[in-house]
Amino acid sequence: MSNYQSAIEHIRAVKEKVGNMDNISVEDAARMMIQNRFKTGLDIAKYTAAIMRQDMAEYDEDTSKYTQSLGAWHGFVAQQTMYAKKKYFGTTAKTYIYLSGWMVAALRSELGPLPDQSMHEKTTVPALIEEIYTFLRQADAKVLNDYFRELNAATEAGQDTTEIIAKIDNFDSHVVPIIADIDAGFGNEEATYLLTKAMIEAGACAIQVENQVSDAKQCGHQAGKVTVPHEDFIAKLNAIRYAFLELGVDQGVIVARTDSEGASLTQKIPVSEKPGDLASQYIDFIETEEVDINDAKENDVLLKRNGKLVRPVRMANGLYSFREGTNIDRVVLDCVTALENGADLLWIETPTPDVAHIKMMVDRIKEQQPKAKLVYNNSPSFNWTLNFRKQVIKEWEAEGKDIAAYDKNNLMSADYDGTELDAAADEAAKNFQRDAAREAGVFHHLITLPTYHTTALSVHELAKGYFGEDGMLAYAAGVQRKEIREGISAVKHQAMAGSDLGDDHKEIFSGDNALKAGGEKNTMNQF
Repeated sequence: MSNYQSAIEHIRAVKEKVGNMDNISVEDAARMMIQNRFKTGLDIAKYTAAIMRQDMAEYDEDTSKYTQSLGAWHGFVAQQTMYAKKKYFGTTAKTYIYLSGWMVAALRSELGPLPDQSMHEKTTVPALIEEIYTFLRQADAKVLNDYFRELNAATEAGQDTTEIIAKIDNFDSHVVPIIADIDAGFGNEEATYLLTKAMIEAGACAIQVENQVSDAKQCGHQAGKVTVPHEDFIAKLNAIRYAFLELGVDQGVIVARTDSEGASLTQKIPVSEKPGDLASQYIDFIETEEVDINDAKENDVLLKRNGKLVRPVRMANGLYSFREGTNIDRVVLDCVTALENGADLLWIETPTPDVAHIKMMVDRIKEQQPKAKLVYNNSPSFNWTLNFRKQVIKEWEAEGKDIAAYDKNNLMSADYDGTELDAAADEAAKNFQRDAAREAGVFHHLITLPTYHTTALSVHELAKGYFGEDGMLAYAAGVQRKEIREGISAVKHQAMAGSDLGDDHKEIFSGDNALKAGGEKNTMNQF
């Protein structure tokens, strides 16, 4: 229903048509409909896909309108992220949730903590999407329930309810797009298609897929990455698009990730049908050595290149090496090919957070695809402080500035905190997203696994104090007092978990017979 009044009219029509609903309150039923705007995951996927498409169009017109997300490994983490965004900025606009395969592997697998190598259960990914949206929908229901309490109180007091109803009708949902990591597709293209369907049905509107070999997948910030020929990757892009279309999510978004910047290996040599075709371009990147046919070994793999017989350099495990210095050319070809074959956004993994380096690659891509846009990983695998201090030192050296006060081999030192170097580096970090959006085509900035680190840090800080001299003061001062003074809703953890919502539902269902939790003796009344 578009608003509260139309929901009331709908329920009235249903009661009249169906009958036997004398015990059902029109207002309460309409209220529950409004509190549950999204009935299925597909409803969510269609709604959020439209949001992303609108955001992409706005970014094309104005690069200051980039989008951001934080990675979430649990529904509660995603919920609190959106609660914070609305509390401090009044809206969830331009904000998404990122579902990281790394965090699924490290935190959600039934096998226990795993490295980011696609060893976790594939079903965990759609299950986490569904969990996240369960928590985001509950956030909507909780806040709207508070508004309806206001409405009921105002109605009983005979007060004007226009403003309250406007708050309900114009409610800004906590439900936002999820960019969901499908790794390298967890198998062949049919496996990718089936998993994509499950992810979309859970609510995902954007699927991120990478061009690594699925059974040898590595974290983008680790060594040993093996890429696949373009034809293999295109098949998976097709599989994802067919899944979107089959399920009616016409505006679904595909994020094509290339790991070629750091990858040095390929698993197979594609078949070239004619000179210069896509397979031929891929083969040309492979490292070879010239060989005489008489010197070739039995069962050697040989290629004809520029009229000569050459042997691809092959590892002991059968993988082939790419020529050194081809990584950027491979990135550009990967990205252009992906955009020509159904991808909407690009993801390029880089060794450091360097706007100039990203811009160099994106400028080359834009020569062929002018509207190319990036999703960029502001990765915790980067040492952000060290990288920006290095960048500042390099700039100062180029300007001829005296840097004798700084040891270039020890730039991470706390001795430099508060210095001119520290201030310049921190300013660069602060402006990184704005600069990359403006200069390097970055439409979406995300931090893949920030909440992994915030969880570890906050638990360490609490444990240090609680098990030490501070005892309960560590929690009272370090956690609860901050929650209260900052106005964080989760301090009332019973209400956050749905007790107020449940009380109101019980009253709707049972009337005066309802046994409610929020009475006089509820200790949450202390807050």
